[in-house]
Amino acid sequence: MARKSYQEQLAELREDILYMSEVVMERLRMGLDALEQKDEDLAREVIEGDGEINRMYLDLEQDCIDLLALQQPVASDLRFIAASFKITTDLERIADLAVNLGEYTLEAEENLFPDVDVQEMGEMTLDMIEEAMLAYDTENTDTCREIAARDDDLDQFAERASEIVVRDLIERELEEPEEVERLLQDVSRLLLTIRDLERVGDHAVNIAARTLYMAENDDELIY
Repeated sequence: MARKSYQEQLAELREDILYMSEVVMERLRMGLDALEQKDEDLAREVIEGDGEINRMYLDLEQDCIDLLALQQPVASDLRFIAASFKITTDLERIADLAVNLGEYTLEAEENLFPDVDVQEMGEMTLDMIEEAMLAYDTENTDTCREIAARDDDLDQFAERASEIVVRDLIERELEEPEEVERLLQDVSRLLLTIRDLERVGDHAVNIAARTLYMAENDDELIY
């Protein structure tokens, strides 16, 4: 078998990372669906599938290390490999947050806060990831900056959702200790869900930031 050229290895790395992003986004969708439908089987599928994502991450990490060690890239190629390495880390962490959604599904009994639209927030984060990965694929720097701006909207959504939960908690009148304990557990899970989805958005911004650095050697979004 002919040895792959250096440029072929770079192209394959990009393709593999795009494939990993598709798998991760699918797991996040599954986690959101499990949460909405209280589907325990789907939740377990997300949880049990985390090992596959971890193996994918480790394989891509090794590919990046091999390219750095054996090819000694410079300039734009070096930025591409370094950015790709960081992006795989963000994707792996998004998958971990999807696992959290699966675990919350197994713990939750019912939705006591219908005014908090977790699914809408989840769709916002999925759109951000998809756009960030498209920017990575096409090196579209305008999209990178747009994603960073959209994160402010996600943060505001998360803040409003948290306020709704806290306000509702204050206004409820509960007497039985068991009822109070159950409500507090549900509140805790919902606030964690909001926090985790907000973190997904942060990882999408990280992907956009690394892509901007990769394409233009511009670190304005890296923080």
